[in-house]
Order: sequence, then C-alpha cells, then structure tokens
Amino acid sequence: MSVIVSRALPDVRDGLKPSQRRILVAMNDLNLGPTAGRVKCAKISGDTSGNYHPHGEAVIYPTLVRMAQEWNMRHVLVDKQGNFGSIAGLPAAAMRYTEARLSAVASMMLEDLDRDTVDFLPTYDERNLEPTVLPSKFPNLLVNGTQGIAVGMATSIPPHNLREICDAMVRVIDEPDVSIDELIELVPGPDFPTGGMICGRAGIRRGYMTGRSTIIVRARAKIEEYKKERFRIVITEIPYQALRDVVMEKIAALVNEDKIKGISSVTDYSDLKQPVHIVIELKTKTDPEVVLAQLYQFSPLQDSFSINLLALVDGKPRLLTLKQMLEEFIRHRVTVIRRRTQFLLSKARKRKHTIEGLLLALANIDEIIRIIRQSRTVAEAKTGLMNVECPAPMMQRALGDEGFKVFASERGVADAYRLTAVQADAILRMTLGQLVNLEQERLGGEHAELLKEMGEYLRILSDEANIRAIIRDDLLEIRKKFGEERRTELSGAEIGHVDLEDLITEENMVVSLSHKGYIKRTTSSVYKAQRRGGKGLKGADAEDEDPIEHLFVASTHAYLMFFTNMGKVYWQKVYDLPEAKRDAKGRAIVNLLNLAEGEKVAECLAVRDYDLPDHYLIMTTRNGLVKKTPLAQYSRPKKTGIIAINLKEGDELVNVAIGKPGDELILSSAKGQAVRFKQSTVRSSGRNAQGVKGIKLRKGDTCVGMVVADPDATLLTVCEKGYGKRTPIGPNSSIPDVPESELPEGEEAAEPVAEVEEPEAEGDESSSNRYPTKGRGTMGVRDIKTTDRNGPVVAVAVVRETDELLMMTARGKLQRLAAGDISVIGRNTQGVRIMSLDEGDSIVAAVRVAKEEEAEPAAGETPPPAPAT
Repeated sequence: MSVIVSRALPDVRDGLKPSQRRILVAMNDLNLGPTAGRVKCAKISGDTSGNYHPHGEAVIYPTLVRMAQEWNMRHVLVDKQGNFGSIAGLPAAAMRYTEARLSAVASMMLEDLDRDTVDFLPTYDERNLEPTVLPSKFPNLLVNGTQGIAVGMATSIPPHNLREICDAMVRVIDEPDVSIDELIELVPGPDFPTGGMICGRAGIRRGYMTGRSTIIVRARAKIEEYKKERFRIVITEIPYQALRDVVMEKIAALVNEDKIKGISSVTDYSDLKQPVHIVIELKTKTDPEVVLAQLYQFSPLQDSFSINLLALVDGKPRLLTLKQMLEEFIRHRVTVIRRRTQFLLSKARKRKHTIEGLLLALANIDEIIRIIRQSRTVAEAKTGLMNVECPAPMMQRALGDEGFKVFASERGVADAYRLTAVQADAILRMTLGQLVNLEQERLGGEHAELLKEMGEYLRILSDEANIRAIIRDDLLEIRKKFGEERRTELSGAEIGHVDLEDLITEENMVVSLSHKGYIKRTTSSVYKAQRRGGKGLKGADAEDEDPIEHLFVASTHAYLMFFTNMGKVYWQKVYDLPEAKRDAKGRAIVNLLNLAEGEKVAECLAVRDYDLPDHYLIMTTRNGLVKKTPLAQYSRPKKTGIIAINLKEGDELVNVAIGKPGDELILSSAKGQAVRFKQSTVRSSGRNAQGVKGIKLRKGDTCVGMVVADPDATLLTVCEKGYGKRTPIGPNSSIPDVPESELPEGEEAAEPVAEVEEPEAEGDESSSNRYPTKGRGTMGVRDIKTTDRNGPVVAVAVVRETDELLMMTARGKLQRLAAGDISVIGRNTQGVRIMSLDEGDSIVAAVRVAKEEEAEPAAGETPPPAPAT
C-alpha cells in the first residue's frame, strides 16, 4: 500500500506522483517561476532530496528530466536548458550541467498554495511541511497523462489535447448530467506529444466508458515517388514513447533477416527542427503500400497503447471513466476555491477590523494622544485605549454610513464601542505621519474596498454554482492561453492484425523456374494469345545451359508449395516472389528457400486453403510410385522445409496434385503410356511414407506426369519436339474426335511410323472411354506415339475448350494459345504441331491458363482466381 499510495500512482486531483510533486514544491521554494533565472538541476535535486524526498538525488533527477521532455509531456512542467536527452533515445547530461525552472503551466498548479487551499503534512524528518496535493489550476492528469506500475495494479493514462479537455470540463459544469458519448464528441481521443495516428475509435470509446482498453498507435508516414517507378517512405512522426534510434535498428534488422523485402536503404535525416525524419527508399517495382503495411506489422512504427484510467481518489486506488476523472478534478477545484475564498475572507475581516480601529482612533485623536502621553508603559497605554468608549456618532463619522451599518450588524453595537486588543496594538504602532488627512482618506478607501471584497467572497461562498462559474472562467482562460492544435490524427478504420493480402491486388501470375534455379513472376496478361503453331514471345533470358524447367500460373494470394526432387516441401506466398519483366532472368531461388546441396525444385503447387476435408496431396515419383497424404498435414511447413515423401535411392519426385473423394488419376510415361485408376485404391499414408506402385514401366521408361481425370475435358499431351494432341478423357465424353484426314489446312498429317509399333498394353480403344479405368500398377493404354518426329512426352495436362495454354522452350521462348486451336484426335496417334521450334530447341513445360475476361472488374469485385495446378 505504501508503494501504491506514495510512489507509483498519481493523485486524480493534480495528476502527480509524490516524487513529481515534491520536485515542483522544491522549485517553488527556490522561487524558480517562469520569469526567474534557471538554476542547476543539481541544486533542485539536492533541495528536493534534503527537504522532501528521502530517496537520493540519483532517482530524483530522472523524474525532473522527464517532466522537461516535450516528447513525453504534452505540456512540459519544467522549463529546461541544456541536454535533457532526445527522442532518439540519447540520455540527458549529468545534473551538474543542466539548468531548469518552472514552466508557465507548472506555476499555475502551484497558485494559491500559500492560501490554505490544500492540507499539509510533516515531511519525512518532521522539520517541514509538504502539501498532500497541489491546488492544480491546470488539469495536468488528463492533459499530460501518466504511467506507473504498483503492486498488483498499474496505471496508463494517455495525454490529451488541452482545448478538448477544457471544453469537456466546461460541458460538465454546464450540464452535470451530460453522457460520456456526448463528452467523446468533445474529447475524441488521446493527443500524444509525438503525434502519429490512432487506428479505430472503438478502443477509445471502450476506454472512456470502462476505464480499460487498448488502442493501436501508428507512425505518420507518406509515400513519395522521387524517381520514375521508384518510391520512398518518409516517416515524420513515431508512436508515443517509441525511440527513433530503436525504430531504425528494428527496421534494419527486419531487412537483414529478409522479413521485409524491397527496402534498399534506411536513412535518418532528423535534426533539431524536425526531430523525426526517416527516409526508407524502396527497390524498383516494389509496392510501397505492401512495404508500409509490413513495417506497421513487424516494426515499432505501429504499437498498442493500454488505457488504464487508474488513479488515487481520496487516497485509494480507483478505476475511473472519462467523466469521473473530469468530475474529480472539478470537485478538487471547488474545494480549492472554497478554501481560498474562506482564507481571503478571513484575512479581509482581520484587516478590516484593524482599519476600523485606526479610523476610530483618528476620529478621536485628541483622547488617544492624551491616554498615550499619560501612560507610563505600553501595557498601560493599551489598557487605557481599550477602555475608551466610541459613541455611535463618532463611529458613523469615522466609518461612513455604509461602513457603520456593516460594523453595527457584525458587532451588534448601537450606542458605544470599546477598542479590542488587536485594534489597540495597531494604534500603538501608528506613526505620526499617519495622522495626516491623506492617510485618513487612504484608510477610508481601503476600508470601503475591503467591504466590497468581503461582499464578493460571501457571494461566492453562498452558492456552489458561483464557485463552478469561477472554475469555468479559469478553464476558458487556460484554453485561450495555452491551447494548441491537435497533433494525433484519429482514423475511423479499426486495425487488428495487418493482412497484406488486403493491400495486394489479386491477379494471375506466370511463375517460371529455370534449370539453375532462377525464379520470377510476371503478370499473365502480358502474354497475348497467338494462333496454334506460332513462334512465341521472348519469355525469359535463358542460356542454353539454363533452360526453363517449371512453369505454372497462380494467384498472388495463393500459397506456393515447392516440392523438391529429394521429397521435401517448402512454403511461400506468390506475392513474396520477385516480380520481373517478361524477358528478365529472375532471382535465384536459393535466396528464397533453404535448399540443401544438390536439391532442386521438382514441382510447384498453388494452394488457397489447407483445411479442406477429405482432400489429399497425391505425389508421383520418377519410378512410377504414387502416394497420398491428407492436405492438412502440410499446412505448416517450416522455413527449413519438411518431408513430403520418403524416396527410395535413385528415385525422385516428378509431380504433385490435389485429390478428393471420387477422383481418378492418370499417370503418363515418357514413352507414351497412360494408366487411369481411382485414387481410392491408393491408401492414405503419412508424410514419411514411400508410396505404392502407380504405373508399371517398361525398361528405360519413366513417369513424366500425373493429372486428375475430368470426364468432360480432354487430356493434352505435349512432346519434346513441339507436337501434341488433345484426346477426350471420357467416359461418355461429348467431345468428338477429328479424323487426321480432316485436320486444318496446312497442318501436317500423321507420318507413317517407320518402326514396328508395340501392341497396346491392355484393352482396345473405346470411343466412349478413351482412357478406361484400370487397376493401379498396370501399364495402361497407349496415349501417344513417341516417334522420332515427336520425341518423348514432356508434359500432360487436363484442358477445356475455353482454356488457354502457355508453353516454354528450353531457350526461354514462351507461347500462349487457345486450347481450342489444338485438334481433338484419338489416343494412338502422333498428334499435330503445337509450336514451331528453332533448330536445337525443345519444349520443356506446358501449363493450362484459365481464360480471363477482357473487361476490368467492377468496383468491389475480386479478380478471378488462378486455376488449381
């Protein structure tokens, strides 16, 4: 309780803790008013320690320093000179080098201290008296706020704008029944000395209504374009109680740890005129809104401030609402003004009593002089004066009609009056110069003025409304003299956890990954659709020894799962990938993923939701093994990657897809075989499992791909030398075949096969089911003839008529064409030319792209998401 009352919590009346109050009282004892010269802080700390605060000057000086720091106090209580620290976090100079005096608002808190306005208690050594609270004409608690941690409780009162607090108190005086909501219209929220922004108003209202809440405070930052397509973020205000150097160190650490990408430099341009001026320059094509949101989320540029309106009320800790705090201050001021008025009234009465005796003496001066001359001692003269009777006519002549009327009513005297001991002493102290007529006129005027003052004092004390009127006038005067504009901006938007996706436009991106591991993303709209057989656009700067190996399309909001040839999986967001131009090389993926030596990405998968019931990740290896594991088991990969599949020696992962109940899978081999089976025939296993046989391979053959069968779509098969075809998947497909004799004009017909064709592994082709469902682990049926003209199969995909395709060659050329331009023909054929290749070039990847609408989406609409891989 000693810590709570005598150290950590402020008094609701003056808003000061004992240490702060004692420092101001010690400065007042030294007459260090706003117009006085400043003295060494060592002197102030020493006097405070010696006279009032027995805890040593080493703990007093930091409190003195804080009351002088304009970034901690909305209106400083100490007028400083010297180094008192800085918002950067630099410490203050030693107390022997700094000087201080009371500020103007602090002197107002000490006004009337000598007029019996507050109670005094003995100091720790009982040699002096100290006030239990200051008269505090200035509403310090709400304007400057305070923070303190006691035993089992804490206080955190934010600073406010003086004008707003004065307006609210005037409203409470005028309308005692005013609601808190009406007060919030006058005091919309805290006003921090460092400015910044408060996000949302619900927390403010909850704090003012209940006394407890939390608000979000942000730095003030603006985005500037200082060069073409180059942006920078300029920070001019930081959250309350944040230190500039600490903020910069944290931002630098976030950049070094790669938590925030796109920042090229962080420079401090702060000076004395502008204490906070931090410039963050961004790299080319970096979205400044995204970087700013990340800075708010991860750095001290955004912080939470706890509102806990706890203060001492009548010596006991109490949680208050905004209105209760205003009422407690007004109640304190009512007590102060009443006691001050009573003090002044008593003083005026004493002086009036003395002057009345002097006036009566001057009216009967001959008798007074006679008694004094005849007396042998002062005591005898005093006794003689007290025995002199003053008749009513004399009193009326000396005091005047109005004065005599008041005198008679107070004393109950009608005929005669005898002087009191006080009056007799005052007469004996008179000098001969006071017997002149001018002195008599001065005393008469003073007597009349005292009567007027006493009448005013009695009027004030007659009704508490008169006292409240004085408080109202005082607040309006303070508002006019010290009021300032609001510094902290209030935002209506509620801010919780910063979701970067809200700031990033959702759009389809083409993501490519080269053989050497260079990755990039490019907006899919930059590739204009071409006719089948076109030469394609330059899609990447790729050398002959670094061909493009992986290509897919995904939304910027999707998760990317990178499956490596070693059976591990890594997690990444599409918008975190480096965005580059169509013909740019990209960035090394080792800068994004913690790949082991010899490890490379085998497959990429875009996932929007991991909590889909009965959904599985189905994986296929080069040796034809297949494994499925619940999707939820891959929802939280670690930065270092997790095991996706346990591979046998010599095997590697080639393809991954998402399957659900009822799905069927088609596995294709490099030599043109395809097997279709139900995914339910593959038992579910954990992440560390090896899998079971999916397709039976001939010697020298390998599995090149896996798709989820769609009966209403076609299976696109692409060969290395630019040939391919579409074939209905079935069963009961409504898509007709086109005989090779009816291929479009200029299209090459299927060439005769020079080599002897091997018979189909199983069954015959059926027009209603081109890919019949077989048992898992069989060779399946012939999908395409892999002749010398075609080369081996490099990719398979499920496509529809409305889809578009992207194909990338080993030398970096990319072609976009409509899937409908590729003829639908039977399984056991060679296909048609899809893309014309340069000498020595070959196709390495093909991916399906959902057809996008040409018109811009309407306001509020979400762009169409990318299709699942």
